[in-house]
Amino acid sequence: MPEVYFNIEWPDGSQESCYSPSTVIKDHLQEGEEYSMQQFLLLVRQGLNEASERVRQKYGYACSSAIDQLHSITHTAAGFGTQQKLKVRVKKIVSTG
Repeated sequence: MPEVYFNIEWPDGSQESCYSPSTVIKDHLQEGEEYSMQQFLLLVRQGLNEASERVRQKYGYACSSAIDQLHSITHTAAGFGTQQKLKVRVKKIVSTG
């Protein structure tokens, strides 16, 4: 199963490299796009949950790395609050394998 790394830029300009066990994340996030914090969290939650489910279908167990990544993103996002003006940019999406 090809893995995907997606680099994001938080509202304060800091950057983070994130992981998805499946290319399905590309159905939810687009390279170069900027999302409101709420929209980004919704899309990344959908994408990583779907990616984890694909792992479950293939291997019989959910992907703990996808769930851990979602928790990490959610935790970081909580530090910024929920103001509509806050934006997250998807800088790059790279597939491996």
